[in-house]
Amino acid sequence: MFIVALAISTFVMFGMTSYDVWAMAPSKQPLTEVSIHLGNSANELRFEPGQLTFEAGQRYKLLLDNPSAQKHYFTAKDFADAIWSQKVQAGAVEVKGAIDELELKSGAAAEWVFVAMKPGNYELHCSIPGHTEAGMTGSLTIK
Repeated sequence: MFIVALAISTFVMFGMTSYDVWAMAPSKQPLTEVSIHLGNSANELRFEPGQLTFEAGQRYKLLLDNPSAQKHYFTAKDFADAIWSQKVQAGAVEVKGAIDELELKSGAAAEWVFVAMKPGNYELHCSIPGHTEAGMTGSLTIK
């Protein structure tokens, strides 16, 4: 009972509403699905689309797939530092915690659920030698 009273008085003291309390639970926010392809069926070294934009404070499910014949990496360290990762799901495996690079083998798919937090422009690239230099780069923006 004391904890509930303390929580209520804290909300009142800081002028928090029920919306503010809900907003503190990012895993409960509705999510927006966004898709990106790592390469394509013609084996071109690129991300499709090459630019993605997210809104700070919003929850997303990034649907990644690799339709090409070779593996690719989704590498975005600074972007990963600017989001709160809820999970990455690949098949029956769910990974939680800090994530800054995903490897997708040919034909693979994964889902990355996160909340965009820190506005900025972030670099995306495939870290396989020669892929970045061949143009497999992109841009991730949080507004």
